[in-house]
Amino acid sequence: MTWRVEGFTELRELGRGGQGRVVLARHDTAGTPVAIKYLDRRAGDRRELERLRGEAVMLGRVTDPHVVRLYRFVMNDSGAALVMEAVNGVSLREILREHGALEPEAALTVLKGSLLGLAAAHGVGVVHRDYKPANVVVQPDGLSKLIDFGIAAAAGDGAAGGTPAYMAPEQWQGEPATPATDVYAATCVFFECVTGRRPYLGDGIAAQHREAPIPVEDVPEGLRELLVHGMAKAPDERPPGAAAFLNELETAANAAYGSGWEARGVRALAVAAVALASLLPLGAAMLGSGAAVAGGAAAGGAAGGAAGAGLLATTGAKVAVAVITASAVAAGGAGVYVANDGPPSATTTPLTFRPVSETRTLTSPSITYTLRFPQVGGVRDEALRTRINRLLRAPVDQWMTSAHSDIRAFGGTDGSQRPSATYETGLSGPRLMSVRYNFADTQRNSGYPIVTTVDLATGRELKGRDLFRPEVMSLAGTKALIRRLMRNGLANTQGCEGENGAPESRWMISPERLTGDGVFSLLLTRRQAEIGAPMFMLGYSMACNRSAPFAKLPYTELRNVLRPEILRHVGA
Repeated sequence: MTWRVEGFTELRELGRGGQGRVVLARHDTAGTPVAIKYLDRRAGDRRELERLRGEAVMLGRVTDPHVVRLYRFVMNDSGAALVMEAVNGVSLREILREHGALEPEAALTVLKGSLLGLAAAHGVGVVHRDYKPANVVVQPDGLSKLIDFGIAAAAGDGAAGGTPAYMAPEQWQGEPATPATDVYAATCVFFECVTGRRPYLGDGIAAQHREAPIPVEDVPEGLRELLVHGMAKAPDERPPGAAAFLNELETAANAAYGSGWEARGVRALAVAAVALASLLPLGAAMLGSGAAVAGGAAAGGAAGGAAGAGLLATTGAKVAVAVITASAVAAGGAGVYVANDGPPSATTTPLTFRPVSETRTLTSPSITYTLRFPQVGGVRDEALRTRINRLLRAPVDQWMTSAHSDIRAFGGTDGSQRPSATYETGLSGPRLMSVRYNFADTQRNSGYPIVTTVDLATGRELKGRDLFRPEVMSLAGTKALIRRLMRNGLANTQGCEGENGAPESRWMISPERLTGDGVFSLLLTRRQAEIGAPMFMLGYSMACNRSAPFAKLPYTELRNVLRPEILRHVGA
């Protein structure tokens, strides 16, 4: 008989093969949709069950928004199952099949998202070994996520397996897999995204990967160096890992397409994903959201589609993660499950938070600074804890250095002042910590507040592009949000003569101003978000000598402003 993981209601089968099946299911208590990959137990298949367990271990080690999340691994007399995040999107394979080549900016955006996911895996010693278009999901917001670690291995382990069109030369030669192996595969897929075809075709594909010239002439000139470096025949001639290659990508993309390349790429991918999703809708209503599907998009959320038939391969346990659509994906449930394998993360350990107060005296001139900042404990991974606390302290150190430089440049101080940095905490777990730092300089004036938000599971600071939807970071989107924030108290310029209301004609906004991450400051709290904008954007005069207040908005009003994953983490 077909067995099921307890506590979930099966909604739809998404794929079936000789070894098992993949289903879309809903958690009975939280209502959260999940994808469950089953491998049925049969005589003599212990090896396949252990392979699925190995996949769970690999997924459990990686906690990053660019990689599918593992919630639970179950193994019993009936078989084994992975309970995973249900990703709202369509596979890159289907997008390429439908649309052919992508615009270069869109191809670069796919590569960047994949490299971020691969870098997270490499950071915990995992090599994917089977990166290909079918293992990349493009979501309706244009961002991508890496799925399926079915033949992943620890860096340096054996190199068997992979997809021939994207296998690195060392895989063909039976040599150990390294992060550079994933870089090769990702570059091959990048070539396919730009040109609409794979780099090597026809007979003798193994020999072509090992010996044939890299087809650089088929890609735009500004991208050729990326191809040459990423597809180098020898692993030691490639970037050592995804993180290093990511830096090269940013440099090449900015040089070839300007600072707005990523925003254009995200928009193009979003259009491609939603257009394809309309052909393969999975009704959000069957997830209990009550949303109706119209024109290919669910009310309250964009529609997605399955990654194609035969999701569960008949050979072995490896299977692509089910790609589903649901407006309910963003609706809670993020803390219901706990991964049972892999090292502990911040989300599986009771967190502690304590205030730290410190004084520092800098010379030339001699000034004592009072610094206050939070510190996190209870994270058993020492490297992760160190990374989190370094990020939480960084704003006050940066302010102190900058303030002292300004004091020196403008004539010093009489020594009677004690500049200070204080903070206020918004969210403090379980997944995100959001802190706003306030500064007072030697003239007792308020400085510009700085907000930092840290992902406690990965030790990564979330920038504007991680917090806000891509459309908000466009010129039109930014202006629309500022108007909305002004109605909620942002631009209260009372006392600044001639600038009351900060009229739109005085806004100092331009596309160039939007290229950095400091466009908006965002403090996440339990019940609401507090959003501020730089004074230069609102047209303030320096004579006002004051910082703009923060507009406070409940999360229910920010569903078209903040990314869905951020809303999930705050429990909105």
